[in-house]
Amino acid sequence: MEKIRVGFGYDVHAFATNRELWLGGVYIPYSKGLQGHSDADVVIHAICDALLGAANLRDIGYHFPDTSGEFKNIDSKILLTQTMLLIQSKDYKLGNIDITICAEKPKLNPFIPQMKACLTEVMKVEEEDISIKATTSEKMGFVGREEGIAVFATTLLYKSVE
Repeated sequence: MEKIRVGFGYDVHAFATNRELWLGGVYIPYSKGLQGHSDADVVIHAICDALLGAANLRDIGYHFPDTSGEFKNIDSKILLTQTMLLIQSKDYKLGNIDITICAEKPKLNPFIPQMKACLTEVMKVEEEDISIKATTSEKMGFVGREEGIAVFATTLLYKSVE
């Protein structure tokens, strides 16, 4: 018998000048980056929250607080690697993860294959287990005004139980 758990993650970051834009572990050439304590990879942060939530391990801020100098400007792929280790320590395995990136600009569809490949390598899972979609907010809200990016992630974890 298997125990199945679902998790949901959400994160947003505002655009900032003089920052690189990193999404899903991939550098995206754009005139702005995202503001944050780490590299502000909003995609990876939402994934971490979904994974941690599914495993009942609280959230990304609990494990990697933005008040800690240890995480200042850290590559979020490191946070995702550590999150996967936390998940595995509770004997969970990834079933799948579904990610939606909401941004008016830049256009992200050309970068989705690179993001999937990067996340597959970092998470040590099959590429078919990671779905990434990009959409806009039809010019509404902070995303529509091009003030930042929002990401939603849903995941399924499972483990064998006797």
